[in-house]
Amino acid sequence: MKIDIITLFPKMFSGPFDESIIARAQKNGLVDIKIHDLRQWGLGERKTVDDRPYGGGVGMIIRVDVVDRAISNLEFKILNESQRRIILLTPRGEMYNQAKAREFSKLEHLILICGHYEGFDQRIADHLVDEEVSIGNYVLTGGEIPAMVIADSVARLVPGVVPKPEATLYESFSLTTNNQSLITNIEHPQYTRPENFQGWEVPKVLLSGNHKEIEKWRTHN
Repeated sequence: MKIDIITLFPKMFSGPFDESIIARAQKNGLVDIKIHDLRQWGLGERKTVDDRPYGGGVGMIIRVDVVDRAISNLEFKILNESQRRIILLTPRGEMYNQAKAREFSKLEHLILICGHYEGFDQRIADHLVDEEVSIGNYVLTGGEIPAMVIADSVARLVPGVVPKPEATLYESFSLTTNNQSLITNIEHPQYTRPENFQGWEVPKVLLSGNHKEIEKWRTHN
């Protein structure tokens, strides 16, 4: 899977994709994550990417022509548009969840556009992208952290990224086997050694070896 991230602050991505599962996935060729500085498609000597809003107002707006140039200059190896999705990260977008992560993980190419300043020229949302996505009802400094969240949650669902595929099937907020409902409860409590730490004991049922009773306990906790 290919993930392109367009941002004004590429250095913010130093680290998050360089460790653990996502780093191994890139090394093994399962996921290809590329970070692109929007300013390389900016205008003039100063590589301008924004301008004052028509009608007045506070702040600067990211220009539609600059974003169009950025998208047009990405390498589209996937000719089938149904396998590619261009996502604008905005506060008013559709709320991101595990079902959306699974949907994205089935694509071959995902393009994430990070916002900053006062926002985007509306024509970007209307004409250049497939959908707008938000990761929650709170304010961040920009779209970089949402892009990291989406890239991480999608990449780990790509086949082969997580060594044991069953580990991603029954997680919190996952689809049930019939794909009709969500498991919205947080996973059951987990314990490991020591059995007794400062008087805090592991539930006896987990030490019993009775898998039927253990499963019953997990279902109700």
